[in-house]
Amino acid sequence: MTSLANLIPDADTLLSMAPDELGRILLSLVHPHQNQNGMFHPSSVGRPLNSLDDWYPPNRHNEVDSAMQEAWAWLTINMLVLQAPGTNGSNGWCVLGRKAKSITDQKSFEAFKAAAAFPRELLHPKIRDKVMLRLSQGDLDDAVFAAFKEVEISVRAAGRFSDLDVGIKLMRTAFDVNNGVLSDMNQNSAERQALSDLFAGAIGSYKNPHSHRTVQIRDPSEAQEMVMLASHLLRIVDDRC
Repeated sequence: MTSLANLIPDADTLLSMAPDELGRILLSLVHPHQNQNGMFHPSSVGRPLNSLDDWYPPNRHNEVDSAMQEAWAWLTINMLVLQAPGTNGSNGWCVLGRKAKSITDQKSFEAFKAAAAFPRELLHPKIRDKVMLRLSQGDLDDAVFAAFKEVEISVRAAGRFSDLDVGIKLMRTAFDVNNGVLSDMNQNSAERQALSDLFAGAIGSYKNPHSHRTVQIRDPSEAQEMVMLASHLLRIVDDRC
């Protein structure tokens, strides 16, 4: 059974790792320690079963234990590890959270970590749950498409347009400088034009390409910035209703 010291032989290297980095490795070592009910005890994960010969030097044990506790705390805070139900949990036994079961490699872990660090409460309620789920699963393209699809749906509903009104044309009509139903005629014409350009440009850049072909977004931060823009547009639509 693989121990933590097999994967990270040098104690100094381990102690230099952030809690989330060490947490990812501990998470990968959980499976052999689970019983038939899926429970495991964190104190046994990653440690050699028969002897401490392949563990860290005795004078580093306290430091290593502290680093591991921080890593387990990070996993717990992010609901990847949960206290087992009943008296087992009271005695320190744990189970994997639902999200942990979808983490199968470093790529999926990094996607989850990026989503966990994203302030979900900043997103508009209409897209919050569907977008956060996709971001946490690493489905960046789907997250962006879902966000801007909701912008299109909300503009159509707010302006009472038909289902045949879509895309850039819908935005230009809804925010027409002279008679757009969602245009604020208290603003000057330049501002009304700018907002029309913003909605049309956003739909044309971030929603339409995903509708017509496969678009790959590889950077979670880029996807987060895109969905934040969609969230901002949705709040503008709310103000015009």
